[in-house]
Amino acid sequence: MTTKVDVVVIGAGAAGLMCAAQAGKRGRKVLVLDHAKRPGRKILISGGGKCNFTNYDISAGNYLCQNPHFVKSALSQYSNWDFIGLVSEYGIEYEERDHGQLFCLDSAKEIVQMLQQECDPQQVEFRYQVEVHSIGQTEAGFRLSANTQQIECDSLVIATGGLSMPKLGATPFGYKVAEQFGLSVVPTTAGLVPFTLHKEDKDHLAELSGIAIPAEITAEDGTVFKEALLFTHRGISGPSVLQISSYWKAGQKVSINLVPETDIEELLTHSREKHPNQSLKNTLSRVLPKRLVEVLIERKELTDKPLKQLNPKDIQAIDHQLQHWQIIPNGTEGYRTAEVTLGGVDTDYISSKTMEVKTIPGLYFIGEVLDVTGWLGGYNFQWCWSSGYVAGQRV
Repeated sequence: MTTKVDVVVIGAGAAGLMCAAQAGKRGRKVLVLDHAKRPGRKILISGGGKCNFTNYDISAGNYLCQNPHFVKSALSQYSNWDFIGLVSEYGIEYEERDHGQLFCLDSAKEIVQMLQQECDPQQVEFRYQVEVHSIGQTEAGFRLSANTQQIECDSLVIATGGLSMPKLGATPFGYKVAEQFGLSVVPTTAGLVPFTLHKEDKDHLAELSGIAIPAEITAEDGTVFKEALLFTHRGISGPSVLQISSYWKAGQKVSINLVPETDIEELLTHSREKHPNQSLKNTLSRVLPKRLVEVLIERKELTDKPLKQLNPKDIQAIDHQLQHWQIIPNGTEGYRTAEVTLGGVDTDYISSKTMEVKTIPGLYFIGEVLDVTGWLGGYNFQWCWSSGYVAGQRV
């Protein structure tokens, strides 16, 4: 038996749900397929279960893509303010955290429920635990083989996400579909992910596990993020590290300002005058965790001595060392803990205004499956809402 619908959306995540809702509102008959048992699994676990659903301040500069202009059209057609308006319309309470990040006050479930309610049950059907075995083109559109059924549609939307968080069912399905239809895929890597360290660094720093400090991290390409850094038993993490990981390549070093809020030259000069016999370790422990200072001394990156023994040149050197502490990560924790996937379907093949493949009418790619990666802070969900919306207006 063959099911015939106007639109098939593969993937019931953030982008797929938004697209299905918009298409249904336009009177299109939509079938959403997903291999999971329920929709929006990534939404449900994001933000510690509170879902950082967007940000007050969003622009193209918050995204990585080989074409830096690609995201502009979708973000302008459906902005962060549009989604905030939808959230408010449903009475979902939210709060602003650092850097304009918006989180649900109660639960991420509210966002999933809202998106499901946006899908008119007369127009949008959901089928879960479905495996799509094959996709082919027909004169009218596309034919899919899914489980034991045949499905025909005019428009096909691929909203299958990337490779991050495989425990949630992430697969390369979307990339394989792209390649089947002759589209290139920009090589993928884990993004927004903790760093692991080489053995010697790990042995020294592992005992700092659980310590967090404000930091400013710079990648070799000059990109800078100023947020918290967290030492872990395997390496370094925290918002600043997750952010910079998207700009880091294997073998490169990162430079870390361990004291972005403190003028170390002023601190040491003033302390030397007031307390000349005080040790460097005890002085720095006023602005850094004492154990971290001890580790830097053990690693011979600092030399502990009374402040009266420091001359202006020594003080400058200590200041420079703390502002430009360098480390070469061994790698990252990989897709297992990555929040997003860098790379994906090459946007050169996609219309930025509609998300439709330029050479294949009726075929659309939306969300994380594309070569679009946002910063930490609600930007990736906003890309899903925006790209899902514009595709939903056209399918």
